[in-house]
Amino acid sequence: MGNITGKVNLLMLKGAVQKMKAQSGMIECLIIPIEQNHLFKGEKGIYLDMIAFELKEKKENSKDTHLIKQSLPKEVREAMSQDQQNAMPILGNLSVWSENQQAEPVTSPSTNR
Repeated sequence: MGNITGKVNLLMLKGAVQKMKAQSGMIECLIIPIEQNHLFKGEKGIYLDMIAFELKEKKENSKDTHLIKQSLPKEVREAMSQDQQNAMPILGNLSVWSENQQAEPVTSPSTNR
């Protein structure tokens, strides 16, 4: 598989942008509620589970190969209708930008003589 790059728009999650006072002055912060966004609290961090879907049709002048949506816990996903699942926001995109795979050897049919 090649190298993959991507971008995630954190403003697609439930949250707020606020200015807060810091030692260096006012700074702009993104506040993301953990429970409302179904974030997972692990031992070493707080995680956003995501899933990538390969684009069926590539847009002209775009290197994007996949779109990213949030992967919800099973019980949350099963409680949603299909329309609600389809309406989940696209969080970002991925692009495969380097292929390191070797081509498979070409084989020709054997002939009996």
